[in-house]
Amino acid sequence: MDGADIEIINKCLEGDDSAFEELVTRYKRLIFNTSYRMLGSYEEAEDASQEAFIRMYRSLKRYDPQYKFSTWAVRITSNYCLDLLRKRKGDTVPIEEQYNLKDEGLTPEEEYVRHEKQQMVIKAVDSLPPKYKELIILFHNRGLSYSEIMEVTGESLTIVKNRLYRARQMLKDILKDMDKEGEKLWNAAK
Repeated sequence: MDGADIEIINKCLEGDDSAFEELVTRYKRLIFNTSYRMLGSYEEAEDASQEAFIRMYRSLKRYDPQYKFSTWAVRITSNYCLDLLRKRKGDTVPIEEQYNLKDEGLTPEEEYVRHEKQQMVIKAVDSLPPKYKELIILFHNRGLSYSEIMEVTGESLTIVKNRLYRARQMLKDILKDMDKEGEKLWNAAK
């Protein structure tokens, strides 16, 4: 089924349940990737994606066509994932590598250092409070603009910019502390 998202949504609202399958097909990768980035687990991301689509289906009549469906869908997914993270009550959530960044031109030592730095950044992002982690993921991993992040989070532009700034500062401090700790361990091992 081809057509604009709003046409498909209208078919769903008219009772054509099979039309929703087209929306799932179009957005399953986006929803899964958003869930995976926020939850850090493949299995949890699969479950969260399914639940997010169920919630979208049940909320279709509240969809506002002035916004992109993808943005609305990411908002529902992010909110559901944030609820799951809150239920974990502060447990850390590892964010696993998404991309294979291996460069064949690197020596094994350089590859190891690159991998360690990448793991350090993942661990630092993972240690952020959920409201900051969400913005870092939406902006840097999902590539959303400020206005799209505003739509997803329901926050004002000022809050989005301030939280992103704070999140980056927190990451900078965390990484600096991790680097100092690594240096201490390195010197102690000599």
